Amino acid sequence: MVRVTKTPKRASKTTTKSAAKTTRKRVSKTTAKSAAKTTRKRVRKTTTKSATKTTRKRVSKTTTKRAGKKTARKTIRQLQHAREVLRRLHELYPEAECELRAENPFQLLVATILSAQTTDKAVNRVVPALFARYPGPAELAAAEPAEVEPLISRIGLFRNKAKSIVGSARALVERFGGEVPSGREELESLPGVGRKTASVVMSTAFALPALAVDTHVGRLSRLLGLSREQDPAKVEKDLTSVLDESDWGFASHALIWHGRRVCSARNPRCHECALGSICPSMRP
Repeated sequence: MVRVTKTPKRASKTTTKSAAKTTRKRVSKTTAKSAAKTTRKRVRKTTTKSATKTTRKRVSKTTTKRAGKKTARKTIRQLQHAREVLRRLHELYPEAECELRAENPFQLLVATILSAQTTDKAVNRVVPALFARYPGPAELAAAEPAEVEPLISRIGLFRNKAKSIVGSARALVERFGGEVPSGREELESLPGVGRKTASVVMSTAFALPALAVDTHVGRLSRLLGLSREQDPAKVEKDLTSVLDESDWGFASHALIWHGRRVCSARNPRCHECALGSICPSMRP
């Protein structure tokens, strides 16, 4: 017979415990290595992100500084150019002024309303008879537009303009005691009065800082490199940003004079222009 030797239970238990302990150690080491590896990856990612963010900030600051310097240089050149244009305009037209015939703010207001899409010469031909019959706001306010129309029929859009000047006269009598206000907001509240008309009245009648932009001013501002804008309000903003307030009124009148006398839209006489050497649009 073969004898079967039984393994003691205690030895079996001890071996099992030892194996389990070894396994736990291995798992623990593996887990620790894995955790350390994960931590290193996270640290590397965080460091990379931080470095990238820092680099972007430095680049942004450098770009901003360069852009700021470039803008400053451009602004200085614009100021110098605008001042030189103004200096030459002073030499050419030292007495440049509004060419509409008017003896007081009311007459100037009416004449400027009539001048929309019409030449000053055409307006000056009709206003003497108009003011002879209606010398002030009270007289014009009492009239009907149909009564005014024959007096201004030689200018464009005379029917609409008759309504506007009668409406403005009535507003002056009803809201402003028959006096022309000097403020922009009040002026622009009158029928037929927009920003340009208000600027003409403010600068010419009341010597207030205002720059009227008509077709001549807008066109010459673009030709002379003072503005790139087509919108009159934006052209005005460009001009007022490079000119002193005390020069706004003169600049408007002088540009208009130059546009009428030398730099006409159809036939500019560049070879006679005193601004030619500084004009980027100079024709050969």
